[in-house]
Amino acid sequence: MLRRAEELHDAAVAVVAAERAALAAAGVPGELVWVGASSVPGALTRGDVDLHLRVPPEEFDAAVALVRRDHAVVHPEIWCATLATFAVDAPLPAGLAVTPLGSEHDVRFTRTWALLRADAALLVEHNRVKAEADESAPDEYEARKSAFFDRVLAADGTGDPAGDGTG
Repeated sequence: MLRRAEELHDAAVAVVAAERAALAAAGVPGELVWVGASSVPGALTRGDVDLHLRVPPEEFDAAVALVRRDHAVVHPEIWCATLATFAVDAPLPAGLAVTPLGSEHDVRFTRTWALLRADAALLVEHNRVKAEADESAPDEYEARKSAFFDRVLAADGTGDPAGDGTG
């Protein structure tokens, strides 16, 4: 069931603050940012909180090792040299992606949400894609959402940050 981001704003802010404090207490380097639909006023969300830890490339491996001590690994099948994903123990469903600054995943997680915040028409399209997939093709929800973000980044000119055709 999709909800408006505003419905969980206060609870999500608390999740972000708690995770930021936990990462700092554990000595994890980097900048924690709140991304995902719950971070964008007017966006439709499934009610989860997406967090993104942006770390200097030379600190990526150390940051992942530190996060791994206190967080369960999720989606290990998508892990790569520039992405690690974890569950966050929180009152709302929450996840944490760790990326090196400037990497393809870093750009994808930061730029797409900045574009949605800045462009009302793009946000309407995002909500339409999610609502249609949620209602008529739940098994295609993630794929349709990913394809939408691919189009957004391609149109913005940031779809291939590495310049190697992989973005």
